[in-house]
Amino acid sequence: MTKQVRAARTRQALIRSAAIVFEQHGYAQARLALISSGAGVSTGALHFHFENKAAVAQAVVAEASHGLLAVSSSIRRRTDTALQTLVDTSHALVDLLARDPVTRAGFRLSCDGVRGDEPGLPAQWQRCVGELLDEAAAAGTLAEDVSRTDATAATVAATTGFEVLGRYESEWLSAPTPTGFWRLLLPRLATPEALPLLDPSGTAAAAEAVATGPDGHRTSGVGAAAPI
Repeated sequence: MTKQVRAARTRQALIRSAAIVFEQHGYAQARLALISSGAGVSTGALHFHFENKAAVAQAVVAEASHGLLAVSSSIRRRTDTALQTLVDTSHALVDLLARDPVTRAGFRLSCDGVRGDEPGLPAQWQRCVGELLDEAAAAGTLAEDVSRTDATAATVAATTGFEVLGRYESEWLSAPTPTGFWRLLLPRLATPEALPLLDPSGTAAAAEAVATGPDGHRTSGVGAAAPI
C-alpha cells in the first residue's frame, strides 16, 4: 500500500471517528484524544492531517457536503424529471441522516455554525431544492401558480425538522416520513399531467445513489475504511 493510500484511509477514519465523537459529546466537549483513539491512530497522526479541532469539524462538514452533492448528482442522472429527482434526493438525505454519522454530524455542525469555508448542509440542500424547482418550472412540470421560494422553504423546513426530531425518535428518519410529506405536497407542486408520473415514495435511484456515488465508491463516509 502506498503512503498516499494509507494517508487517505487514515484521514477518512479520522473524519468518521470525529463525526461520532461530535455527535456523542457535542463540538465543545469533543476531545482530540477521543477522535484519534476512535480512528485507531495516535494524536500525532491526527495533527499530521488536521491543525486543530476546528479543522477536523470543517473536514466533517466538507465530507458530508460532498457526499450530498454526489448523491444528488447521481440521482439526477438516474431520473427523468427534476421533481422526481427532488423526491428521491430527499429520501436519500433522510436515509443518510438515519445511517451515516458523517452526514448527521455535518448537518448539526453546520447548524451550529462550525463549517469554515463550506456552505453547510442546510444551505447546500436549500440551493439544491431551489435549483431543482427552477428546472421543473423550465420544463413545464411545476404548477404555474406555485411560488418556488415558498416551495423551497417548505421542503427545507420539513426535512430539517425530520433531522431534529430524528435525534429523539428514529421513526422520523425512516422512508414513510418523506413519503407522507410528498404525498401531501406533490399534488400542489406538480402539473396535472406530471403528477401521475411521480412516485412520492422514491425510486430505486435514491437507494442506488446512497450505496454508491457517481464514481462507484461509497459516499459520505458510509462504510469508510479504517486505516490498515
